Amino acid sequence: MSAPRSTRSEIPGAVTAGLIVVFFCLLLLWHDPLVFWNDDYELSVLPVFADIARSWSEGHWPILSPYSWVCGNLAGEFQYGTFSVFINAAVILIWKFPMTFPQQAAALSIAHLFVLAMGAFLLARDRRLSIPLSIFVALVAALNGWFICWGATDWFGALGAFTWLPWAWWGAERAMDQQRTKWRFLWPAPFVYLVVTGGFPYTVLMMLLLIAWLAIKAMWERPQSGDSRDTKVPPALAILPMLFGVALGFGLSAPAWLAILDLVHGSARELQSPAAHWQWLVPPAALPGLILPCWTVNWADFSSRYLPHTATELTCGLVAPAALIAGFFWRGRMLVRQIKWELLLLLLLLLLCMIPTAGLFRWSFRWLPFFYLVLAICAAEVLQVRPGSPTPATAALGLVVLTAIAMFVLRATGTYAFPLTWILLGLAGIWWLATLWLRDSEFQKWGPVVITFLAFLATYFYIPTNCCVPKYNFSQDLLKPAPLDPRRLYLSIYPWAELTYCVANKPQPVGHVLRPGSTSMWAGLHFINGYSPIRAAGVAREFAATIHGEINPAVGEYLLNHQAGEGGELASLGVDGIVVAREIDLLPQPSSEWQLVVSTDEGRVFHRRGAPFARVRSVTSIDSQPDEQFVAATISQVDDSRDRVEVDIDVPSGDRPALLTFSRPYFRGYQARLGDQKLAVTSYRGLFPVVKIPASMHGRLTLAYRPYWLIWGGGAAIACALVIALSLVAAIPRGTPDQRVT
Repeated sequence: MSAPRSTRSEIPGAVTAGLIVVFFCLLLLWHDPLVFWNDDYELSVLPVFADIARSWSEGHWPILSPYSWVCGNLAGEFQYGTFSVFINAAVILIWKFPMTFPQQAAALSIAHLFVLAMGAFLLARDRRLSIPLSIFVALVAALNGWFICWGATDWFGALGAFTWLPWAWWGAERAMDQQRTKWRFLWPAPFVYLVVTGGFPYTVLMMLLLIAWLAIKAMWERPQSGDSRDTKVPPALAILPMLFGVALGFGLSAPAWLAILDLVHGSARELQSPAAHWQWLVPPAALPGLILPCWTVNWADFSSRYLPHTATELTCGLVAPAALIAGFFWRGRMLVRQIKWELLLLLLLLLLCMIPTAGLFRWSFRWLPFFYLVLAICAAEVLQVRPGSPTPATAALGLVVLTAIAMFVLRATGTYAFPLTWILLGLAGIWWLATLWLRDSEFQKWGPVVITFLAFLATYFYIPTNCCVPKYNFSQDLLKPAPLDPRRLYLSIYPWAELTYCVANKPQPVGHVLRPGSTSMWAGLHFINGYSPIRAAGVAREFAATIHGEINPAVGEYLLNHQAGEGGELASLGVDGIVVAREIDLLPQPSSEWQLVVSTDEGRVFHRRGAPFARVRSVTSIDSQPDEQFVAATISQVDDSRDRVEVDIDVPSGDRPALLTFSRPYFRGYQARLGDQKLAVTSYRGLFPVVKIPASMHGRLTLAYRPYWLIWGGGAAIACALVIALSLVAAIPRGTPDQRVT
């Protein structure tokens, strides 16, 4: 085996692979300017990132958001990459430009797809694959159907995390390469950190499976003579640099994974229905979709209904599955001997895509991106065995024909069979002819790249990419707070957004009054509602909030009819604004407490009479402590920021304490100090923080969000960063240029 490749020499090829992916995405945008603008990207991802950009401009780390109670803990939500340096840098940069919402979404996704393609290219090159085949791997890894239909256009957290999985794999294999220096353990650390902080628990699970697979493979295989592992180091010790580097990466990302572990405990996510584990499995009958993505059979959707579904998620560019199948019929024994471990991993991933999940995880088809990466590597290994052989192209042509015949016989044509079937048949035929006519040409090596690129393009041009998810017509007017008041806290009562406000039912601009999901964050409006899969805030459970931000209709009726008065629960929370959708026949009671200020075709806005509520209030009684009476304290100089509140407090002398309530969602981890004295922070039924202050005390009171996971996780991250920095300093002067770690 040759000496390790110089990383610097591979950068141009990696950049080229990334630019090809960018060019492909620009073609998609030319075809459909809203291709990256769907569902969760509209309701959740983009408005939250707008708030993250605002937070950084204010000089605050975006751990909490004051503009949503349900989605108030951005770090605990995990999917927003709060602790990812790359995601935060991308958001800050993109939000510097005057882009529309769909353009911001496209820029964010394309930036990550570019980096993903680079990582897949470098991974392939370290496996001694040629440049064309490495670009082929990059295309399949970045442009597969799952990312174009889901990760890059809807669930951004999946893309934000998986972008770095090929890099982590690349770094882990380098850490086990004994031809490299003793500082090789540094390779995986930054990429493991970026995977974990990227914001998708499934990808963290993928990485743990990958690390286990690499460790078992290294300990099981015996090094061959001349192999770089042909040393006296036992296999068990050879994996230690990789494991140490992975541990450093997890240490760097400690605040992120500690946050979600803390916030998910006791959250609404723990109460998810077991039926969710049976939704969105890859049915075995759908596997021909790997060849023809127009293949249509029944899938279990979000409602556990088995409905006809086009297998666009299974799009992988035709070449990869055809080449692998050809390899088994062509040189099966040699193939198994050469890449048996990759094949075992591939089969395991395919199985995981098709079986139910457990615990907090759901929707097993989320394993597909990892499956595609391994599939591309296996296919590239087959194509590398004998470059230019017509066998893979012949297999592709035969598979398209056989799959098309089966599609007609089994009535799986669906809506989009034509002209896509003819186009893929034509591409397979062109590839087969090219292998015959260009046998001795350098261009022949680029056949798999060209065919894969065109197959992806044809698929996404002729099959809609927003699979079973709604689109909303959110206009740029949502950046303006009017007609709502930024000083007030609103509760919005609206029906299920996915059915009511999607473009199919409401093609006109929506959300200007209701602000569904987390869209209130665009204009900096304070809402109880918010988009949250975790729903860690007590108010999310108390109000039976759904993931998309709707309040349970029965709860909404109870709150407006029985808890909207002066001494009701809404007043205790600090709610002084109510928005009611036009589809809902409710009015806040008593009517003497509220006045109608805005009425549109979308909904009605009510304000509590009088000035907006103060964010910090001194109360003389509270129903959660019915046997106690409190004295009214004097409050002044309130400084209410994202993760802390500072206020001057003066409690009258006597034998009764004062009780302060803070109009912000309660999370475990709030600490209060008055001068040098630490005060206990409790909550009102888990809804908002409450601090009791002894009589006769005065001074500057500080309520700050300092959870254990932030303190201990931050300490672990700093310690690991110091280890990495010192190791880099020690490594730089010792190796030759080709051996240095950086």
